[in-house]
Amino acid sequence: MRIRIVDAFTDRPFAGNPAGVLLLDAFPDDDRLQRVALEVNHSETAFAHRLPAGAEADWALRWFTPATEVAMCGHATLATAHVLHTTGAHEGPVRFATRSGVLTATPREDGTITLDFPTAPLTPVQTPAGVAEALGAEPRTVLDTGPNIGDLLVEVADEKTVRGLAPDLTALAAHSERGVIPTARAEDPARGYDYVSRCFFPNVGIDEDPVTGSAHTALAPFWSERLGRPDLTGLQASSRSGRVRTELRGGRTLLSGHAVTVIDGELLV
Repeated sequence: MRIRIVDAFTDRPFAGNPAGVLLLDAFPDDDRLQRVALEVNHSETAFAHRLPAGAEADWALRWFTPATEVAMCGHATLATAHVLHTTGAHEGPVRFATRSGVLTATPREDGTITLDFPTAPLTPVQTPAGVAEALGAEPRTVLDTGPNIGDLLVEVADEKTVRGLAPDLTALAAHSERGVIPTARAEDPARGYDYVSRCFFPNVGIDEDPVTGSAHTALAPFWSERLGRPDLTGLQASSRSGRVRTELRGGRTLLSGHAVTVIDGELLV
């Protein structure tokens, strides 16, 4: 099996979020998929195979962390679309059949790829006891992000607070299905982004995800309401860092970014 490592939501190598991508003839058993994802050991590895003509989508797509299969992943979808287009395996918009329904990826003239994902339903909740201590910051607002994401979205005081977080991941794991997304308004929008975030996902084997497309389906409606604009740019302030352009369209959120292939090899076993 040919395997590629693609850095997503970045236009330069060794930044953004790396994902493994394998294009297959069919999916092998789940145990093998999970073992490959553990070996790759990035936050997600994407597995895809072509669907027959007349199917609801062009390719079937699944995502695995080193620990489990997940229902939605933005950066590995972007990485898969990038591989399909750069290798000539697919031209134009591509439809993926996934556990989150049919997701579309469209290449743009500026070299970016735009993903069409369902907008996360946001529900305000009371701050769970212990979240502030586990996160290391006092929440201003806490929202549940619904079943596809499974996170708590936590607004904190400012960008400096987001960047300085060093949470207790063991304690944080008790408070959501996947993890926690701390966020704040950008200190200086002239730097080219409107809000910052980080993503801690201890429940799926990811201490901190570098750049998380799925999280932006919750961040986009949250910040669009507060900033009064449907089109925004989010900066995920991890050590690798990356930017996600978001466009809110009601029940759908468009996520746009670049991708770069950094490794192209062969899985020998």
